[in-house]
Amino acid sequence: MYPYNFQGSFVLLFILFFWSFAWKGYSLWLAAKHNHKSWFVVLLIINTVGILEIFYVMKIAKKSLKDIKHDIHKVLSLIK
Repeated sequence: MYPYNFQGSFVLLFILFFWSFAWKGYSLWLAAKHNHKSWFVVLLIINTVGILEIFYVMKIAKKSLKDIKHDIHKVLSLIK
C-alpha cells in the first residue's frame, strides 16, 4: 500500500520528546521550588507527554502564560 515514512516519524518523535522534556523540566523545577514533594515524585515517574506537567504548572503552581514567558526569557538570558 503506502510506504512507511521513517523520516516523518523521527521528526514527530523529536518534537514530542522536546515538548515533553521542556514541560517536565519546568514542572519539576517549580515543584522543587515550592517544596511539593509528592508532585515532584509523580511528575518524575509518570510520563504524559506534557499533559500532567501543564496541569501542574497552570493549576497547582498557578503560573500564568506571562509568568511562563518571563521564566523562559530568564533561562535563555542565562544561556547567552
